[in-house]
Amino acid sequence: MKIIILGASQVGRSICEVLVSENNDVTVVDLNGAALSKLLDQYDIRTVKGNAAYPAVLSNAGADDADIVIAVTDSDELNMLACHIASIKFGTPTKIARIRSNQYRDATDLFHENGLAVDVVISPEAILTNLISRLVDHPGAFQVLDFAGGIVQLVGVKAYHDGPLVGSPLRDLKKHMPNIETRVAAIYRRNEVIKPKGHTIIKPDDEVFFVAARKHIRRVMGEMRKMDVKVKRIMIAGGGNIGLSLARTLELKGYTVKIIEHNKTRAKSIAAELNHVVVLNGDAADSELLLQENIESVDAFIAVTESDEINILAGMVAKRMGAKRVMTLVNRSVYIEKLEHQDIDVVIAPREVTVGTILAHIRQGDVEAVHSLRRGRAEAIEAVAHGDQDSSKVVGRYIRDLALPEGTGIGAIVRNNEVVIPDRDEKIEPEDHVIIFMIDKSQIHDVEALFEVDVSFI
Repeated sequence: MKIIILGASQVGRSICEVLVSENNDVTVVDLNGAALSKLLDQYDIRTVKGNAAYPAVLSNAGADDADIVIAVTDSDELNMLACHIASIKFGTPTKIARIRSNQYRDATDLFHENGLAVDVVISPEAILTNLISRLVDHPGAFQVLDFAGGIVQLVGVKAYHDGPLVGSPLRDLKKHMPNIETRVAAIYRRNEVIKPKGHTIIKPDDEVFFVAARKHIRRVMGEMRKMDVKVKRIMIAGGGNIGLSLARTLELKGYTVKIIEHNKTRAKSIAAELNHVVVLNGDAADSELLLQENIESVDAFIAVTESDEINILAGMVAKRMGAKRVMTLVNRSVYIEKLEHQDIDVVIAPREVTVGTILAHIRQGDVEAVHSLRRGRAEAIEAVAHGDQDSSKVVGRYIRDLALPEGTGIGAIVRNNEVVIPDRDEKIEPEDHVIIFMIDKSQIHDVEALFEVDVSFI
């Protein structure tokens, strides 16, 4: 596909990296010539220097025959305007815009048939808030992903010595929970992929990904590890857009929340917006402040400032001073790799979350959700089966007969809002939502092709 990315900042670079790796024709537009030069040195792409909303710049970038425009500059207004111009002047079929301000996102009447020509609105802040909120709701998980509107979830946990199933073969999972349907989608042991089979034994420190209906998640987690104490007290480092959004969400869920914000003016501003959240003006890595605020009684410490370094330092200090669980937001991949075995329990990579959301609107076939796993090396998708046995490669066929690539498996099916954990003899029906786990994300095009409907199908 021919794709134009407007904006060469962190999000734009991340999207570019993924799309180039999947052999798309990519052009990046930005005013920053140095940022464009850096991308040119790394990837086989075209770049255009200029204002992303100028018609001449869009034309020079190839908007006349582009399939998709992805506007992810730092300006909401520029992103919306660029998408609108791409539509009315060049007829670009799909326009995706990153919009950070709640004022725009809440005004849904702006984006309709006769309004601004934005097909998909992406808010990294809202996406990250939802992700972190799910992690708080499931203490002990390092990844919690929603599919089919949250009916089914894919959860990643680290197996502990005291987990009931640890040291036992996977086939015993059914004996432990005879009335609960679940499937282990993948196991990672010291970065080695272990293909789950009935005789596979889960060992301590294994990273286990399993899929189950939302209502059964905590019970299945209990098989992998001793259940963590329910979270009550939360401390957030950083009162920016993400910190404020997260505090609002957690406050509404009944958690006791404190925010530490370094900027005094900003601290006063967010304090006025929150009802039952304590807002502290200070340094989140200040051990005296943390001690004064009883860090040892905090169930979850979440660092979401705009600085990777501050997030990492604050998280490590909080953990060593007694915070039970620490989550940090980290953008730079060089930091992420080094942190996986440190004091921080969960490292959250914003680019993976944001890129996955955008990819769901780029994938071929009807793909409802895309989630990156294992730092982008693996992927889980939700694909919808359309058509009939004549027009589809999956509808009306047994799972055992599907041409799934090696290392790819179907974890669950959502059919009429019910979760089915299928075996090889399950037949795919029209409109099934199929949850697919891929150990190697390079196989995505083969999987997409399976769910494409023949053009003759109406």
